[in-house]
Amino acid sequence: MMADSTDMFGAATDAAADDAPTSAALEAAGQAAMFGESIPAAPAEPPQPYRVLARKYRSQTFAELIGQDAMVQTLGNAIRRGRLAHAFLMTGIRGVGKTSTARLIAKALNCVGADGQGGPTIDTCGVCEPCRAIAEGRHIDVIEMDAASHTGVDDVREIIEAVRYAAVSARYKIYIIDEVHMLSRNAFNALLKTLEEPPAHVKFLFATTEVDKLPVTVLSRCQRFDLRRIETPVLAQHFAMICAKEAVSADPEALALIAAAAEGSVRDGLSILDQAISHADLAHDADDGVTHITGAQVRDMLGLADKAMQRRLFATVLAGDGPALIGEVAGQFALGVEPLALMRAQLDLVHKVTLAQVTGSADVPGAEERAEVETLAKGLGAAQLHRLWQLLMKGHDEVRVAPDPLAAAQMALLRVMHAGEMPDPGGLVKRIEGLLREGAVQAVTPAAVSEAPVAAAPRSPQAMMADWAALVERVEAQAPLIASTMQLAVRVISLTRQTLTYELAPGLPGDPSGDIRRAIEAATGTSWQIERRPPGSGEAQPSLEELRAADADAAEAAMHDDPLVKAVMAAFPGARILDEATPGDAGTKPWSKRA
Repeated sequence: MMADSTDMFGAATDAAADDAPTSAALEAAGQAAMFGESIPAAPAEPPQPYRVLARKYRSQTFAELIGQDAMVQTLGNAIRRGRLAHAFLMTGIRGVGKTSTARLIAKALNCVGADGQGGPTIDTCGVCEPCRAIAEGRHIDVIEMDAASHTGVDDVREIIEAVRYAAVSARYKIYIIDEVHMLSRNAFNALLKTLEEPPAHVKFLFATTEVDKLPVTVLSRCQRFDLRRIETPVLAQHFAMICAKEAVSADPEALALIAAAAEGSVRDGLSILDQAISHADLAHDADDGVTHITGAQVRDMLGLADKAMQRRLFATVLAGDGPALIGEVAGQFALGVEPLALMRAQLDLVHKVTLAQVTGSADVPGAEERAEVETLAKGLGAAQLHRLWQLLMKGHDEVRVAPDPLAAAQMALLRVMHAGEMPDPGGLVKRIEGLLREGAVQAVTPAAVSEAPVAAAPRSPQAMMADWAALVERVEAQAPLIASTMQLAVRVISLTRQTLTYELAPGLPGDPSGDIRRAIEAATGTSWQIERRPPGSGEAQPSLEELRAADADAAEAAMHDDPLVKAVMAAFPGARILDEATPGDAGTKPWSKRA
């Protein structure tokens, strides 16, 4: 043990002498007392600046990292077995803990324990110098780089030059590169070799929200972890725990609204919670010193519609009450509810009703709201709910891009209301079937067709025309132009094995008899006698084209006489039937049969 120090005369000085006031301090105190001045007090410590909740409650251990159990288990097993990758990639949406996870990995790899003898561990001590320095962002061997502001090859070259040197005080030298997808293509190429074969004392930790922008060559060199969105109930429970630490009382509905608005992001949710605490009424703090957050305050802060107002507006849409609908929209807009939030609230209500219909129970916090949602689920059909969702989704997109969102919301909801009065396809079929059963549409009975024996006639015109069609088809294989003339303009009077008597349809100049004879003889290999008669001199049959047109007209007439078509036309007055090959009116697109 070192001896006590001595003064100039050899007398020992004790430790209390170090705490004695200096001569300058004694002189200042004497001067102040002589002139009646007060002795200045020791300067007070400056107040610590406020830290937002997102920074104050950043995860410091893997146990505090919520919603990422699979990743924590994988990392824990890898550390315990000593199977540590040289590069890790964390990807996911904003605010789920990518950078926090990278710092936790850095702490886990460099932790030495409270006694300074520990090794890499998933359960970091948090008290050793590496743990405290990494948590405070001041460790010399843990280098954090923002790729958004360091995108070039020169920035990567500095890393390549520095990885050759061993860590100064830590077990591993760790490079944390945030938003790594912002690196340029040349920067990625420069990093590839070092990333594939880094020194044993170097680890790379990458974080990105857009993993699809990373080259495949980089992805193949990293151990990838996809951080999941945090589920809404887990977020609400996490926020309740933070409220308890902050001496804040929050309604379950308020926490549920904040968690839903966070959309799976812890940081977004904590920012909203911070805002909600500031938005809370100060009058309640004076009573018991505890800040109270209610669901109504959160809805007012976020510009959300009240649940009762949502259901009331939805009821007016279902009831088809236009004036009441316009009044409800105007009332909510006057209370500060944005039109886009109003449309989103209606979509959320339809979604809840649909889930209640599928699962049999409504997943909503309030008993009154649960009862109303379950009643709507029982009263609405599945097809009606799906149609409401599609119409509201289209209206939501229109409101988002409209120059006047309020007018767009009114028009969209009115369209939903009017479309609700129209029957869905399944309901329309049932309605038509009911009309048929009730006899509202009489079935058309086709006229009886006489079935005279074929043998009674020497040769029917139908059989003759069938032979003529077969002959034209044979000619078409060798002389398509002559076959086209035979199909369009030849009206057959008589047809035997080697004789054809015909008349020509009006509009075709010249006499094609010679060409027809040569084409038929070439197709059949036999000689033919062709006779052309003047129009009206015999019992000529229509040409093949005229027969086809007549058949098409008959089919069209039969379709219009069908009972089902008549019922549809009666249900939709003014409707037209357009064939896919038939052009519609100018500027319109006909419906397709395959639509």
